[in-house]
Amino acid sequence: MKKKNKIFVAVTNDVSTDYRVHKICNYLVNKGFEVLVYGRVLPNTIPVKRAYKIVRKKHFFNNNFLFYAEYNIRLFLFLLTKNFNHIISNDLDTLPACFFASKLKNTDLVYDSHELFSEGPELQGRKFVQNFWRKLEDYFLPKIKKAYTVSQSIAEFYDEKYNNKMGVIRNVPLKNDHFLSEKVSFPTEKRTILYQGILNPGRGIKPMVKALKFIENLDLIIIGYGKVEQELRDFVAKEKMETRVHFLGRIDRHQLINYTKLATLGMVLEEPLGLSFTYSLPNKLFDYIHAEIPIIAGNMPEISRIINNYKVGVMVDDYSPEKIAEKINKTLEDEMLLKSIRENQKTTKEILCWETESKKLDNYFK
Repeated sequence: MKKKNKIFVAVTNDVSTDYRVHKICNYLVNKGFEVLVYGRVLPNTIPVKRAYKIVRKKHFFNNNFLFYAEYNIRLFLFLLTKNFNHIISNDLDTLPACFFASKLKNTDLVYDSHELFSEGPELQGRKFVQNFWRKLEDYFLPKIKKAYTVSQSIAEFYDEKYNNKMGVIRNVPLKNDHFLSEKVSFPTEKRTILYQGILNPGRGIKPMVKALKFIENLDLIIIGYGKVEQELRDFVAKEKMETRVHFLGRIDRHQLINYTKLATLGMVLEEPLGLSFTYSLPNKLFDYIHAEIPIIAGNMPEISRIINNYKVGVMVDDYSPEKIAEKINKTLEDEMLLKSIRENQKTTKEILCWETESKKLDNYFK
């Protein structure tokens, strides 16, 4: 019997919620590869059963430089004791160990850049830390032969800097995803605008909370978790908007679409806090398209390209609460526009789907 090719996948985030990694692993399993994902134990991790093997390591350190050092040392030592045909490094924080192990073991290395790592919002104003990650990119990225990322703008940025011809594999949903079809509800009878995703700085949630004061019969639903969750809850209380803003917390990916479909509108109001956000193509943009809910979006290059090309939402050029509210009010009043957007989303989700996008992986794994 022919032995399967083995693929090792390195991540530093939560394996249970990284849908991009999960979709890629499933695709490779279906292509006949044996896949092992190496992650870490995190608080509130959701137990998962997958078609591939998962190894999670508990770390002594979980933040800052000490975590990255510990993670890469332990990852490097793990890789030295195992044999794989391919190593997938997800983002710059896994790359040092994967790169050097691939050289020593003569193993094929593939780099998946989920963002423009060295230009992330959390690095803005932290010159020393940002320069450290930039130096790592300067060293590693010109040397990597196989790499892809999530948006055309990020690929062009890296290609201009390193001439590395990075490919693009967007993080779009499965058209025929298997989800738990459950009857769910929102804690409000009003129309709703939905934010779903990680609760980190620069997601446009605070301007949206303020904008609600200028919009009648519309509440904000927030699905997700993250480091600014308590800060956002405190902000909502300070603005006296507790009855208009509803935090639903973390919801399993296989249940999420049931909630997404309930919303009246979906918001993608990422703020330009560094080039990583400016060039981003958020997962929720495609989730809203697949759920057929009209999108209120900020005017970022990748986001506006999708909105304008496929006519699946409206753009907000000014992030002042009054201007956001003005755009939302006009959109909600225009039934013909809303109907047209939903019709466009029906056809767009047949194009922007993982069943099509994932075929690009064949260029990297034979």
